[in-house]
Amino acid sequence: MRAFADITEALSALAVEVPSWAYGNSGTRFKVFGSPGTPRTVEEKVADAATVHRFTGLAPSVALHIPWDLVDDFGALRRNAEDLGVRIGTINSNTFQDDDYKLGALTHTDPKIRQKAIDHHFECIDVMHATGSRDLKIWLAEGTNYPGQGDLRARQDRLHEGLSTIYDRLADDQRLVLEYKFFEPAFYHTDVPDWGTSYVQVAALGERAMVCLDTGHHAPGTNIEFIVAQLLRLGKLGSFDFNSRFYADDDLIVGAADPYQLYRILVEVVRGGGYGPGSDVALMLDQCHNIEKKIPGQIRSVLNVQEMLARALLLDREALAAAQEEGDVLLANEIFMDAFYTDVRADLAHWREERGLPGDPMRAYVGSGHQERIEDERVGGTQAGWG
Repeated sequence: MRAFADITEALSALAVEVPSWAYGNSGTRFKVFGSPGTPRTVEEKVADAATVHRFTGLAPSVALHIPWDLVDDFGALRRNAEDLGVRIGTINSNTFQDDDYKLGALTHTDPKIRQKAIDHHFECIDVMHATGSRDLKIWLAEGTNYPGQGDLRARQDRLHEGLSTIYDRLADDQRLVLEYKFFEPAFYHTDVPDWGTSYVQVAALGERAMVCLDTGHHAPGTNIEFIVAQLLRLGKLGSFDFNSRFYADDDLIVGAADPYQLYRILVEVVRGGGYGPGSDVALMLDQCHNIEKKIPGQIRSVLNVQEMLARALLLDREALAAAQEEGDVLLANEIFMDAFYTDVRADLAHWREERGLPGDPMRAYVGSGHQERIEDERVGGTQAGWG
C-alpha cells in the first residue's frame, strides 16, 4: 500500500461543490422541519457555503437552483460569493414544481408547455453568463403513471428536440449535464430513468453534453462503480451528485449508509481519470438536511468524501494489477480491502493543520460559536426551502 505522504499532493486537488438548497429547510415528502439559523435569502445560503469552505478547505463553489435562488442581480451575487472566498458553480433548472408540468415539461404533448420549459432553461443560461458558471444541470421529473398514458417513443423524440434547442443556446465554454433517476414521481415509466438513457440523449447532442450520476438514483443492488467506469470510458461522465440512500432517493449525508460503496466509486473515479489535473468531472453534493443542522451536515459530507478519496489514493494499483494479471483472486481482494480499512483520520488532521485548517473541522465549527450567532441573527423573515 502507498504511504500517506505519497498522496498529499493529489489530495490537494479535491474540490466538492455544495448545493444551496442543502442550507434551506428540506428533507422528506411528509414533513419538513424548520430549524433556527436557516438562511432566509440566497446571500445567506452562499454565506453558509463559504463557512463550510472556511472550515474544511474543500468546498470552493456553491450550486444554485432556479427559480429557488432567483435574485435581481446575479452579477452582484457572484461578487458577493467571491468576496466570501467561494464561487457560483452549477446552475440547476426546475421544471417539476409548476402546475403546467403535471404531464411533462420537455416531453409534454403541448408545444406551448414545451416552449415554456425551454424558455426556463434559456433563463438559466442567462444566469450562467452572469455568474460565470460552466454547467447547466437538468433533472426531469417526467414520465407516466399508467400504461397507455403516453407514447413512450414520442416522448423521447420530444425530449431530444427540447434538449437540442437548449444545448444550441449554450456558449462554447458551457456544458449541459443530464441527470437520471430510477423512479419518482412517475411510477410506470420515467423518461430518463438510467445512465443509458441519459447517455443516449447527451451523445446525440454533442461533446459538451454529459451525464450526471446521482448516487441515490439507482435500483437497490446496482453496481454504481461499474456505471462510473463505463461513463468515464465513454468520456461522458460530467458530474456527481453525492449522497446516501437506504431505500430510495434519501439524499442523506454521503458515506452515511455505505462508506465502502463511496470508496469503490472513488477508486473508479481515480483509475478512470475522473479526478485530478485534466479532469472535468464535477464532484457535487445533493443532500437535504431535515433533522440535522445544515452547515455541520455539509461539513461532515465533504470530510467523508475526502476520507474515502484518501483511501482510494492509497490503493497500491501496481500490486493490484499484478494480482489481477496472475488471476490471484484472494490477493487482489486483499490489496483492495487493505486501502479501504486504512485509518487515515489522524493523517488527514495533520495534513489540514499544515495548511492552516482545523485538524477537526467538525469540532472547530461547534467550538467557534458560529451556529449560535446565525441562530441569534436570523430571526424574522421567511426561511428558505424548496420553492
